[in-house]
Amino acid sequence: MKSVLLIGLGRFGRHMAMKFQQMHCEVLAVDHDEDRVNDVLPYVTNAQIGDSTNEQFIASLGVRNFDVCVVAIGDNFQSSLETTSLLKEQGARFVVARASRDVHAKFLLRNGADDVVYPEKQMAIRTAVRYGNDNVYDYVQLTGDHSIYETSTPASWDGKTIVELQVRQRYHINILAVKHGDVLEPLPSADHVFRAGESLLILGSNSDIEKFLHF
Repeated sequence: MKSVLLIGLGRFGRHMAMKFQQMHCEVLAVDHDEDRVNDVLPYVTNAQIGDSTNEQFIASLGVRNFDVCVVAIGDNFQSSLETTSLLKEQGARFVVARASRDVHAKFLLRNGADDVVYPEKQMAIRTAVRYGNDNVYDYVQLTGDHSIYETSTPASWDGKTIVELQVRQRYHINILAVKHGDVLEPLPSADHVFRAGESLLILGSNSDIEKFLHF
């Protein structure tokens, strides 16, 4: 069970709080807006109203005791930058900060952030990939060069096995799982026989997967 300090309770921060609750994390949520704090109370261990750009307030939170500190402030970059810097000055172990632009990310990393997330950019890319291809159901980017896709099984594969099709040799992709309805078969064996209506979870380089999707 991880302990999390979550600063900034807009839509992004609130959704994070809800997910952290599902993961059974201990969360201290912070925002300067009382209504936002009250809204998130059902999903967190504790919550405080305060100004995260105030050094004394940050010091009072005991940031060293948290496994991770999340700066989810999205409407005021200056506040996000100051909060990130103060957290590190107070000895925070690991700070994740939200950014909306590349230039923001550079400043956040220079001022103490250990990692930066781009919720709008990441969701925009994921949505574009999903709906820009007829056969893609979901998409997760792992690195700049490799991704995981959920895609439909080619009709020409129906009734054939993985070994017959020589999937890795021909297409340079790895099949992580086969999904039929709500049933998921992780790491299917080489003699798995493909059926109509199945979808695949495949891992590979973006260039190889794009070739496969066009196939």
